[in-house]
Amino acid sequence: MINANNDLVNLYYRIGKIIHDNYKWGNKFIDNLAFELKRDFPGQKGFSVRNLKYMKAFYEEYCNDNDCCLHLCAKLPWRHNIVLLQRIKNKSIRKWYMEKCITEGWSTDVLIYQIETNLYQRQVTNKKLNNFKLTLMENSDLANNMMKDPYVFDLIELSTNFKERELENKMVNKLRDILLEFGNGFSYIGNQYKITIDNQDFYIDLLFYHTELKCYIAVELKTNEFNPEYGSKMSFYLAALDEQMKRDDDNPSIGIILCQMKNKKIVDYTLKYINKPIGVSEYKILNQISDNLFYNFSLTKDEPDDDIS
Repeated sequence: MINANNDLVNLYYRIGKIIHDNYKWGNKFIDNLAFELKRDFPGQKGFSVRNLKYMKAFYEEYCNDNDCCLHLCAKLPWRHNIVLLQRIKNKSIRKWYMEKCITEGWSTDVLIYQIETNLYQRQVTNKKLNNFKLTLMENSDLANNMMKDPYVFDLIELSTNFKERELENKMVNKLRDILLEFGNGFSYIGNQYKITIDNQDFYIDLLFYHTELKCYIAVELKTNEFNPEYGSKMSFYLAALDEQMKRDDDNPSIGIILCQMKNKKIVDYTLKYINKPIGVSEYKILNQISDNLFYNFSLTKDEPDDDIS
């Protein structure tokens, strides 16, 4: 697949150069070229006037590739490249999305969703609240990069004043989408996961194993503002996981507390003297998101047409 993408992108880049070198306003060069290509290659898609214009824009964007993005473009399907070219003008941010597409295998629809929910800002730009540097001897950067703030969940079926158990159940029902939002490496273990201590049962809302961090990740869901007591409870869960489930080659278990709201200073004070790795983030439900969550990418709603490979 990568070789096929490479060949197609290189072909379109060369056609884009030809168009760039010969196009003048009003000379109908693109229209004539589209006609000739369709006549000479009747079974080949991708030679519509619209797509030829994309090729010209693609060449002009990357002909002086000072950011070394062209080699990443060659690893992506053409439709991905057009979405990125249309929707993200900042080249360093675009490069980040390219790398995520390659490592996580996003479809075009997933890429568009991640852009529109502004994954870059949520995962890179926004300051994340955790104590990973203090509590994780290794992998603190990887653990920090795993976090997002806020998390965005597409759970439109939720009632207006939903409860924690309803939120949890909907997340389990849409587990595939939830795993996409949590990111690459998360493997689902269970919900209301029971741990027993001296004949007393306790239940973790959601439990995952992270294949890159090599550790268990406990997730607690709260429908209100962060409370310092949540940190103590999570620390207790992590101690139990490390004692009962952690293998010799596993890293310390990590906790993620998801709240609808949080006060940064209260979170900082709570985590400062907890010796277990915990991160605190807000979450948003997609149909409840206000416009100010999204970064202004100057998005265009013009999507590639069916004649784009």
